[in-house]
Amino acid sequence: MANEQDLMEKIVSLAKRRGFIYPSSEIYGGINGFWDYGPLGVELKRNIKDAWWHDVVRCPAAGPDGQPIQMVGLDCSIIMNPKVWEASGHVGGFADPMSVCRECKKHFRADQLFIVAFVAFDSSAQRQGEEWGTVAEIVQIQSDPEALASGGLPREDLLKKKAEARRLIQAKLTKYATPVYFKSVIASDPVTAVSAAELSPKERKHLRLPSGREPIAGGAYVLKEYPSAWPAPPCPSCGAVGTLTEPRQFNLMFKTYVGAMEDSSSLAYLRPETAQGIFANYKNVLDTTRVKTPFGIAQIGKAFRNEINPRNFTFRSREFEQMEIEFFCHPGQADRWYEYWRDARFKWYVDHGLKSTKLRLRPHEKDELAHYARACADIEYEFPFGVSELEGVANRTDFDLAQHQKFSGRDMTYFDDETKERFIPYVIEPSGGVDRATLAFLCEAYAEDEAPDEKGAMQKRTVLRFHPRFAPIKVAVFPLVKKDGMPEKAQAIYQACAKHLAAFYDEKGAVGRRYRRQDEAGTPFCVTVDGETNENGTVTIRDRDTMQQVRIPGDNVLAYVRERLHI
Repeated sequence: MANEQDLMEKIVSLAKRRGFIYPSSEIYGGINGFWDYGPLGVELKRNIKDAWWHDVVRCPAAGPDGQPIQMVGLDCSIIMNPKVWEASGHVGGFADPMSVCRECKKHFRADQLFIVAFVAFDSSAQRQGEEWGTVAEIVQIQSDPEALASGGLPREDLLKKKAEARRLIQAKLTKYATPVYFKSVIASDPVTAVSAAELSPKERKHLRLPSGREPIAGGAYVLKEYPSAWPAPPCPSCGAVGTLTEPRQFNLMFKTYVGAMEDSSSLAYLRPETAQGIFANYKNVLDTTRVKTPFGIAQIGKAFRNEINPRNFTFRSREFEQMEIEFFCHPGQADRWYEYWRDARFKWYVDHGLKSTKLRLRPHEKDELAHYARACADIEYEFPFGVSELEGVANRTDFDLAQHQKFSGRDMTYFDDETKERFIPYVIEPSGGVDRATLAFLCEAYAEDEAPDEKGAMQKRTVLRFHPRFAPIKVAVFPLVKKDGMPEKAQAIYQACAKHLAAFYDEKGAVGRRYRRQDEAGTPFCVTVDGETNENGTVTIRDRDTMQQVRIPGDNVLAYVRERLHI
């Protein structure tokens, strides 16, 4: 856990130092949940959005039937008629349960606030028969469910075991174990909570347990499941005991007012998602284009959620950007299109450099599905702070269009000229976060190795191994020294490259230091104009990943870079 925290700290530090991401309004102390993208960060983020737009809108792959996919784009306003959010259910139901610490006044999402109970098992209980084995297995399931999965249990049986464990552990612990310590942590699930709540040597020392007892994490509980007979849980921030309030519902939408008056008649909201703008314009697209089902509408845009506890750098922010597709199809084809988009979106991340060992596709269980969803899967990535969702792909059925038809009074049905059938299309929604994708690609690209300095001594090197499509700078050009006509020749090469791709010119400092700066920026190629350039017109070009250098004619630099980057 410590190594993962160190890695995240290094990535955050590099992002600030090299101009990828800054805290918003930092000169005034910043504001929680908001971030600014610097010169390199805005290029990285734009490259990700451009690649997504190219791949899903301008040049989409063939669908499951082998036919070209119809996809059009949209850019909807951030503020919409508030009735949109009444129809979608956001006004009445877009809320998270929230608990507040009365001491430090901090707010926590109740479904992500876990109290981990450390218990001391009496080792002599092992001699008391099978019941001890049940308890030991329960604790194993709570703290390491993958251990059972690797033992050959089918997923369905594993889930039943986990559910059984959550029911039995309270009763069994009181019989064979004594709760000796409690820690509150913020986590996405009980397993992550148990891992995050590891006892420090100082905490173990102060426990002063009886002989023969060893403290282990016996379970993680959200507030509503926490045994009432146990001591009041501590605040995860200030540590105060008994100060957490009962969970209350907290609406996540930002309110604003339109016009001169601030009253209920002028109330509006900053959109919490981009999808509803697409649904509201579904008929406009049908009436003004020649698309027929199945077809999709894509959008990239800002969304805003008043998150209770923004955290994990840019992963959970209050202002963020989404890239979404709403794909409209016949209800009878929805399952097929859902599987297509689920697999296609997962492959997109793999193709752009996210390792399959860190990337996973997790189908939702029935009890996880939203009330309107027929199926859903999360594309998850193993960040340094834990496994979290990058993108969700859902079969939303006809819920959204039916709701807008009900609330607006407008006909949202589609008439098929060929089959003479009228129906409300089902919607398949791949919805990804631009900021989350940017962070994932940044984490995946981060690497440390060794490289020789100007004197040949090996030194630690930090490098970002971005996919070529995403690299903020594609090529950097240096003169070896600022004399003998080298700057002029280097400038000419730089200008020729800059007309076609993102290029950078640097003449300050030793060339080794310039290499290191570009390694930290993720630049695939560095070109150096040196003394030999004056003799035969060749330059040195260095590969970011291998650090190998070759000489090529200066006039061929642009062609060389474009060929290897496939751009």
